[in-house]
Amino acid sequence: MKPIILEAFAKINLYLEIIGDRPDGYHELVMILQSIDLADQIEITPNSTDDIRIECAHPQVPLDKTNIAYRAAKLMASEFSDAFVKHGGLNITIHKHIPVAAGLAGGSANAAAVLVGVNLLWNLGLTQIELEELGATLGSDVPFCVAGGTVIATGRGEQLSPLPSLDNIYIVLGKYRSLAVSTAWAYTTYRQQFGNSYIKDTQDLAARAAAVHSGPMVKAISHKDALEIAQQLHNDLERVVLPTHPQVLQLRELFASTGVLGTMMSGSGPSVFALCESKQQAEHVKHLVRETISDQDLELFVTRTHTHGIQVVSSS
Repeated sequence: MKPIILEAFAKINLYLEIIGDRPDGYHELVMILQSIDLADQIEITPNSTDDIRIECAHPQVPLDKTNIAYRAAKLMASEFSDAFVKHGGLNITIHKHIPVAAGLAGGSANAAAVLVGVNLLWNLGLTQIELEELGATLGSDVPFCVAGGTVIATGRGEQLSPLPSLDNIYIVLGKYRSLAVSTAWAYTTYRQQFGNSYIKDTQDLAARAAAVHSGPMVKAISHKDALEIAQQLHNDLERVVLPTHPQVLQLRELFASTGVLGTMMSGSGPSVFALCESKQQAEHVKHLVRETISDQDLELFVTRTHTHGIQVVSSS
């Protein structure tokens, strides 16, 4: 049987606001998530065994049970055991293009692709909503990676409401290969430093709603106004990551100095992105940054906003 091949798109955060603690130990968040046209390619092939095998040439990608793509396949095997018995195990090959440990949801996108791909391979007939619900058990970003486009995410990030799609806003993106920022560390440190500002009464819905400041960004997105979107970029986690990682701060300041529409760290970092007026400007900014920072550990990409989640390239 031919493999099913899927594209798994990265995401950036256009907005990330921490509202307070949740009873489950996570943070209550308001985020605006945006797919970008930077993608891993995932091949899923039945292997006529009972094994799930992960293959990837990237040295930082685990090939064992800790890989979230593996866990996605195991979840499908557990939830749909009759189909697993009928169709057998899987070889999952990850062709990595999204930087690893970058705040771009690369691992979550891979897991989302596995959910979508296995659904098709096993003819399960699951809806997108059902796939998002399965994804939420794996990680907060997985439901978004299934859906893609432009969404406002609440709760711990798994509750999604679509916004008007943003297409062809060009972006230059930078990430140091050897630099990783732990998401758990970023949120824990934020809680330690700024927890006194949290809304304490988790039942006071009016107070929690009043604490959210994402309205101007939502309005800018509804108008598809790239300049206004750039001016409304916001990420609370910059308050703890930038002082601790001067390379990230330097990259952000360098982007800002080149005349881009706006720049910000994505998620818990360490990736930094800048919104640009055109592809030409994005390429020019990439060139300027490379001239200024010659360190080859810095990866630079020109990409653009994307309107969809997981896409099937070919299937049997």
